[in-house]
Amino acid sequence: MTSGSSAKLHHYVPQGYLRGFATGKERITAIPLDLARKPFTTSVKNVAAQTHFHTVDGHEQPDAFEKALGSVEGDAIGLIRRIQGGEFPLPEEDRMVLSFYLALQAVRGPDTRRTIENLQAKITRVEVGAGGRKNVGKWIRNNLGFEATAEQEQCVWDEATQPGGPPIKLSNLAHIRHMVATAEDLAKYFVTRPWLLVRFDKRSLITSDAPVSLIGKPTEEPWQGVGFGTAWGIAFPITRKLGLLMSDPMAMIEQFELDDPRIQTVRAAAISGRFDRVETGSTKMERMFNEYSAANAREYLYRHPDDAAFVPDDLPEPTLVNMEVGGFTDTEFDGKPWFPAATSSVPAEAD
Repeated sequence: MTSGSSAKLHHYVPQGYLRGFATGKERITAIPLDLARKPFTTSVKNVAAQTHFHTVDGHEQPDAFEKALGSVEGDAIGLIRRIQGGEFPLPEEDRMVLSFYLALQAVRGPDTRRTIENLQAKITRVEVGAGGRKNVGKWIRNNLGFEATAEQEQCVWDEATQPGGPPIKLSNLAHIRHMVATAEDLAKYFVTRPWLLVRFDKRSLITSDAPVSLIGKPTEEPWQGVGFGTAWGIAFPITRKLGLLMSDPMAMIEQFELDDPRIQTVRAAAISGRFDRVETGSTKMERMFNEYSAANAREYLYRHPDDAAFVPDDLPEPTLVNMEVGGFTDTEFDGKPWFPAATSSVPAEAD
């Protein structure tokens, strides 16, 4: 049960961040990627949020993590306001704080939770299906901790081996733990890159429910994918008039051997902000930011009510998960084990 004072609506894109794309009265326009729905303008408090998204039932303070997030977000929004005021590059300590905030923003949305649930379901499907129908009871005992009846075994087999796997619901606590651990790991891919701050005057930026975008290397094919460690760039629209582009750090060290001590010198210089710079926004740069924001969106784009002209014409369909796994996980199971038990080579003892 949650306490009566607990906040019910939890934002996975912070309200403080969304205000950078809203009017002075906090009005923002949401654009559903589902073309059957029309754009609508509302308060920032009504978008990018789900009821009790971070509530941990049974905890002494169910909203403790939501409140902790508020502190992290408050610090980051304070840094964004300083950047708006002309302070750039940031001191190293503040750069670390903002990098963690960006990494957290990359993994905290519902798409991340759904992706984990999807992957776990498919892994479970293969575990149960590959083990064969006759071994379901053993799988239940080892993984769920109880002796199943024949009816329970059949139910688990049917649910586990159906297309997509069994229905798996990730708990809020498990999602929170994954979110924090992943953000802590990813933050280094933000802080060690050269940062380019792009200031726009006449043109504007939009954002989305997944505002951190990865930009692949021009030499790579789309099917090769892109990750935080290999991306040519990481783009983040800070406000409708400020964009942050974090470029490839390998361009500065690719001429060195892996054990060359100069690599650490370059890394330290990047973290200190020595390679950071500011640029006046161009039409080309605005289109790049906005096209990647649109391409990376999951269900919604967000913009200032006056910025309709800056939304790309071709929008993607909604993307509820950010990674799909196919191939062997979609195999049809016939009830037979994939790997029959090996015959022991040790002779049995005589009675």
